[in-house]
Amino acid sequence: MSFHPRRALAVFWKDFLDLRKNPSLLLAMAALPLVLVVVPVVVVWTYTRNPDDSNLRVVALFYDPTLPLNANAGRFLVERTLLDWFGMFLVMPVFVPILVSSQSVAGERERRTLEPLLASPVTAMELVAGKSLASLVPAVLISWVAFLLLCIGVDVVGWPLGQGLLMPNTLWTFGVLVLAPLFAFFGNGVAVLISARVAEARTAQQLSALVVLPLVGLVAGQVAGVLNAGPVYYAVQGAVVLLLDVALLWASVRLLDRERLLSRWG
Repeated sequence: MSFHPRRALAVFWKDFLDLRKNPSLLLAMAALPLVLVVVPVVVVWTYTRNPDDSNLRVVALFYDPTLPLNANAGRFLVERTLLDWFGMFLVMPVFVPILVSSQSVAGERERRTLEPLLASPVTAMELVAGKSLASLVPAVLISWVAFLLLCIGVDVVGWPLGQGLLMPNTLWTFGVLVLAPLFAFFGNGVAVLISARVAEARTAQQLSALVVLPLVGLVAGQVAGVLNAGPVYYAVQGAVVLLLDVALLWASVRLLDRERLLSRWG
């Protein structure tokens, strides 16, 4: 079965225009990135206001009891905050595609635009590619913009610590350029599959959002000191998500086959 990029782009453009007509969805897409940028900047600011505060050292010793006496507790806590918040930041490229992709089939059915779409010559692969692009492009762009704003905010409030810029560092750059697209594809794939199985877009959103909970749990374990997250940890996490992305792509192409959808919704 041949793949025609123009037909996939037509599906992408149609969904992208539908997205622009939904202000409540656009607002929801902007809310989480705003929180994920503002919160760490405020936390870093509280640490840099008075980095020599003895209370900061008490907190720092909770994370690292071997912290040297001459170490800057404020600087240590800032770096620890950025490391812990990196895992939370990866929730965004998963969550944003869910908001869009949950509309991919269930939303089409609610708007009564599914049948005309299936009557077109578009193939299952073209349909998946077009709808995936319509959620992946905004998700990745939002992640990159949020990352840029985060870097600016952290470097501005963290400047009193000295020793140069705090952001971007190697881990965050790798995460935003490599892991964020992988996580976005994962969120998109889950939402597409669920959207094809339920009748309402809102139900698809609610069920798809459950995949965020394990990520939040991993972050909580990291903050609590149970998990020792670092470059190797996130590299392994990225490899696992890549395998899941391949499986979700295969399942989406099978599930969004025209005959399957017509037999289910016909």
